[in-house]
Amino acid sequence: KQWYQRRVRGGRMSHIVYSKTYTTPRRPFEKERLDSELKLIGEFGLRNKREVWRVKYTLAKIRKAARELLTLEDKDPRRLFEGNAILRRLVRIGVLDENRMKLDYVLGLKTEDFLERRLQTQVFKLGLAKSIHHARVLIRQKHIRVRKQVVNIPSFIVRLDAQKHIDIAINSAYGSGREGRVKRKRMRAGAGGAGDNDEDED
Repeated sequence: KQWYQRRVRGGRMSHIVYSKTYTTPRRPFEKERLDSELKLIGEFGLRNKREVWRVKYTLAKIRKAARELLTLEDKDPRRLFEGNAILRRLVRIGVLDENRMKLDYVLGLKTEDFLERRLQTQVFKLGLAKSIHHARVLIRQKHIRVRKQVVNIPSFIVRLDAQKHIDIAINSAYGSGREGRVKRKRMRAGAGGAGDNDEDED
């Protein structure tokens, strides 16, 4: 479903299309689901339930497309073209193994498979952060780059070919950049204190 918002620009009415990014659960107080979502939030350092629902919605769309294609014949042009496109995309982002490039395996994918490919998870697993929550802070404060591009979105999906290019940003205080604001302030305070001590000795 898509929603349309009307805005008047320069005397003309323009339509902006908004697509859904997540769906809320049908049964809001189901204990098993609440427990599993809470576990995912803790394990992957997510901000809220909406981040879990967003991944679940993405997975649901992919699985729905795979189910539709499986109803077609093996030699059907649409199944060959769209099926290969889905499989190549999933392999590229590291969710599916190359030796499991079949639509049947797409139906077996889990939410955790997509959460593992988030930049936040990868930064923690590479040892650039002390914890999964520290990884989120580093990303949001623009200390992390993928190749030459600084990325400040924790939910950024890391492709397999970009995984080895995740590193500390060049301009970051943790890299070769200048010290952070607090450290500079302490250094100035330390230098001022040392100067006062020299005057006392004279």
